Amino acid sequence: MHRLMLRVFHVALGLLLMHSAMAQNTWPSKPIRIIVPFAAGSFTETAARTLGAELTNQWGQPVIVETKGGAGSTVGTDMVAKSAPDGYTLLVTDNSFAVSSALYDKLPYDPDKDIVKISTIAEAPAVLMVKADAPYKTLKDLVDQAHKSPKTLTYGSGGQGSSAHLATELFFIQANAELTHVPYRGVAAALLDLMAGRIDVGLSSAGSAAQHIKGGKLRGLAVVGKERHPLIPEVPTFTEAGYGSYEMVYWFGLMAPAGLPPAVLARIQQGVARAVEQPKVIEVFAATGARAVARSSTDFSKKVQDESRLWKSVVTKSAIKVE
Repeated sequence: MHRLMLRVFHVALGLLLMHSAMAQNTWPSKPIRIIVPFAAGSFTETAARTLGAELTNQWGQPVIVETKGGAGSTVGTDMVAKSAPDGYTLLVTDNSFAVSSALYDKLPYDPDKDIVKISTIAEAPAVLMVKADAPYKTLKDLVDQAHKSPKTLTYGSGGQGSSAHLATELFFIQANAELTHVPYRGVAAALLDLMAGRIDVGLSSAGSAAQHIKGGKLRGLAVVGKERHPLIPEVPTFTEAGYGSYEMVYWFGLMAPAGLPPAVLARIQQGVARAVEQPKVIEVFAATGARAVARSSTDFSKKVQDESRLWKSVVTKSAIKVE
């Protein structure tokens, strides 16, 4: 009986390896969909389309990008989680994936078990800003004022429970300062009100920040990173500003339904690794303040898990709730 079971195991293993090899040889044999779980117009969509164009060239099959926003990115993510794990439906998302895990007690999918993290595509540091003519010349000036008048200063974000909301709240928790949050329907609306002086502080990616800082509308107080950002070299790092413990990097990554054949997963990872090395891809991301980077599946998974735990602590400490 033992020998029979051993033979069955070897046959099953052989079939599995043969199926994996066949999958690698035949995939992709039809168009691939990339779902972006946000409304049209986000940088995440730009990242997906930039990647998709390069993968189309590599694989000889169309890579079609579709936007599917709703419920803080969970609608589109759930669509992918419930898709067949065959490599023909993928997800390009951002920090919102980790934020959702922290905000919602129940999700229609298990972020750890139902989704495989394939690779990052790009990363962009966060920049904290005030209006160009605000009295706060440095980050210390702003924090000192917040200490003197708790909850008087306001900061805007792209919505209650958004990445920018939690990321800004994280900084002020670390600075032991209390500000009042003003949610908007998108970061662009928050930055418009920041430039108009209706709110005091805003946080965005380096690309979004740079155009307004260069245009003389906003003043950058600090940027995340070991070095100053090339688009805004006049803005000091958080370390230079005296708050080196703060780190917030906007990431953009490729995911898929769990259960992908190993050979297909490897093929996709190889494709992404090659894509982010292409001058065209590097150029598109650099122009928006981001850096093209492909982290391994293991590193990406750990990053998402670590960030989810961090956001859960922020949500708990600040009693953040969403409808």
